[in-house]
Amino acid sequence: MRVAVFAGLLMSFLASFASAENYSEGKDYVQLPEQVRPADPSKIEVAEVFSYACPHCFHFEPLLSAWAKKQPADVLLVQTHASFGRPDWTSYQRGYYTAIALKIKDKVQDPIFNNIHVAHKELSSPQDWADFFANYGVDKETTLKTFNSFWVNSQINQAEARTRNFKVNSTPTLVVDGKYRITATKHEDMLAIAQFLVDKARAERSTIKK
Repeated sequence: MRVAVFAGLLMSFLASFASAENYSEGKDYVQLPEQVRPADPSKIEVAEVFSYACPHCFHFEPLLSAWAKKQPADVLLVQTHASFGRPDWTSYQRGYYTAIALKIKDKVQDPIFNNIHVAHKELSSPQDWADFFANYGVDKETTLKTFNSFWVNSQINQAEARTRNFKVNSTPTLVVDGKYRITATKHEDMLAIAQFLVDKARAERSTIKK
């Protein structure tokens, strides 16, 4: 079922490029008052603010991943896990940055989404995460220590600051080059607009260099 949905959305996404010239500020995206410094200023950053707990993020993930893999080397996808202060999202946010710290994020990203939205199993405690990551070769004690580590706490603080600076209040949301926040909500539209803004940011950078 998910494959069929993905295929349908991908077709719509590709078709939507035909109307790229219609994308306009205030309708499809907004420019932030101040640019948020990208993680790597040498790249055109496409930042996704998301949450494992968000069902829309679950459906968007394969589309976004496929789109990102087709981008040239000057484009970088950076995911920021938000919590918006919601207690039921905090554990997922901490689990995400724990996975990054343990260098298993790419291996567990889809399984985490599937565990929550297909198997309908919550990961609400440190022990839940330790048990889950153990399936991917991580010692449970290592997960528990990392879960509340200084590095993970620091990443969470940075994620909350970026979410505020992006002025994001829902997920998934895309921000291009730290200054263009996409306001569309249909997944195929979001990616088409992201491509438009990536091209726009590239052209702007080229003009500055001249």
